[in-house]
Amino acid sequence: MAEDKLMSRLSLNQITIDQWSLQEAVEGCLSHEVPWISVWRHKIKEIGLKQSKRLITDAGLDVSSVCRGGMFPAATAKDRAERIDDNKRAIEEAAELGTDTLVLVCGPSADRDIDTARKQVEEGIDQLVPYAKDYGVKLAIEPLHPMFAADRSVINTMDQASTIAEKYHPDEVGVIVDVYHVWWDPNLYQEINRAKGRILGFHVSDWKVPMADMFKGRAMMGEGVIEINRMRKAVEEAGYHGPIEVEIINQSLWDRDGNDVLQEVKQSFAKHV
Repeated sequence: MAEDKLMSRLSLNQITIDQWSLQEAVEGCLSHEVPWISVWRHKIKEIGLKQSKRLITDAGLDVSSVCRGGMFPAATAKDRAERIDDNKRAIEEAAELGTDTLVLVCGPSADRDIDTARKQVEEGIDQLVPYAKDYGVKLAIEPLHPMFAADRSVINTMDQASTIAEKYHPDEVGVIVDVYHVWWDPNLYQEINRAKGRILGFHVSDWKVPMADMFKGRAMMGEGVIEINRMRKAVEEAGYHGPIEVEIINQSLWDRDGNDVLQEVKQSFAKHV
């Protein structure tokens, strides 16, 4: 019974089987009895928002999140304004697809000035909050591992993410706990507890040693060093009982048959999450 309850929270983050179109991912979730899906915006763009919504609605799937917004820092005010506009479109997409969670990958510095980049992230989120609130969408700040500070996000710890989120109501801004990005943090469990009531998502994969590729090196749950089950229990103690996204960015999975990957995802999820 406990395993059935856990499996009812399983969400396929689309990037795990990036070789699939949105239609293929929806069909895969149906055939493998995966109740949730996290939709990536490049997959929405391929067929349009209206058709994306129709596919998901007709299948009866629930959308755990839309990925991604963010990427706030830029060299010019014009570029930063364009990124705000793009984030507004992402908010609209999330609302249309029936999820209240937009994942923010906050973006790297436009130059060497990382302090300014972090301020630009805060400013960008502040500009978006009223717009997101109007659409019933929460902004979910996802801290990324420090190795991504130069090219993906200058928000690298739970502490940084919560410090920004705490400026707002929990129904407006929260945080994502992605095991791949935060498992190493010596303050992790106190930061998870600090984020009580603000955790908007829990993402799982594993950190395999040695890592084959910095970006495409995530491993299937159970293949690495992360205490996934301990972290899952910690986020539950902090009040999060929502969908659990399997987000594994790995070229070797993209080179395989998607149905085989999804079957392995289910088995690893049941055993190690």
